[in-house]
Amino acid sequence: GLSKRYPVYDSAGQRLRDMFSPSSSVRRKSFWALKNVSFDVQRGEILGITGPNGSGKSTLLQILAGVLEPSKGSFSVYGRLSALLELGAGFNPEFSGKDNVYTNAAILGLSKAEIDRKFSSIEEFAEIGNFIHQPIKTYSSGMVMRLAFAVAVAADPEILIVDEALSVGDIYFRQRCLRRIHQLKEQGATILFVSHAASELKALCPRCIRLDHGEMVDIGETDGVVARYLESV
Repeated sequence: GLSKRYPVYDSAGQRLRDMFSPSSSVRRKSFWALKNVSFDVQRGEILGITGPNGSGKSTLLQILAGVLEPSKGSFSVYGRLSALLELGAGFNPEFSGKDNVYTNAAILGLSKAEIDRKFSSIEEFAEIGNFIHQPIKTYSSGMVMRLAFAVAVAADPEILIVDEALSVGDIYFRQRCLRRIHQLKEQGATILFVSHAASELKALCPRCIRLDHGEMVDIGETDGVVARYLESV
């Protein structure tokens, strides 16, 4: 029953009044980014999530990752979770890649000693060379994705959330990421994988859900869900 509501205001003044009087009748309109979504994911499963832009995919993942609070409904997550959400989310553009590795890995629960031990493998997987010592603001989007993915998987997550981040990578690195996702699955990790790419969803995910206008309109075997989605657009 997960739902997420955002108030919609006709003017900045209306928004300001509502800030000081949240129980007033000023809040006349609402936008439901997510409406009554229910599903479960088993340990070791890769669940695909697809749907058009604005369908609620990112909102759903942000709730599961603890970034957003649902307006209605509830959810339970069992296991250490690592999320690759918006590209570069959590990275400080003024910090070097190395500094951001230490900051983000610490947020994911790794100790400094663990990060010290894993840093060389993170650097090797990201393959950004000496840019690891340069500010993130000098990176291309592909380089940011490389580093973010390398940190996310270095935490050895029991649950990994990937929200369309791989779409900015080149074919070579995307294939490496997909192989790493398969390895995590073989190790028993649970993965929620958001993508518009039918080939990636079919290759990775036995089961898939489709969102549209915030509602879950389809769930089942990926081939069927993807086929019906493509027909709908």
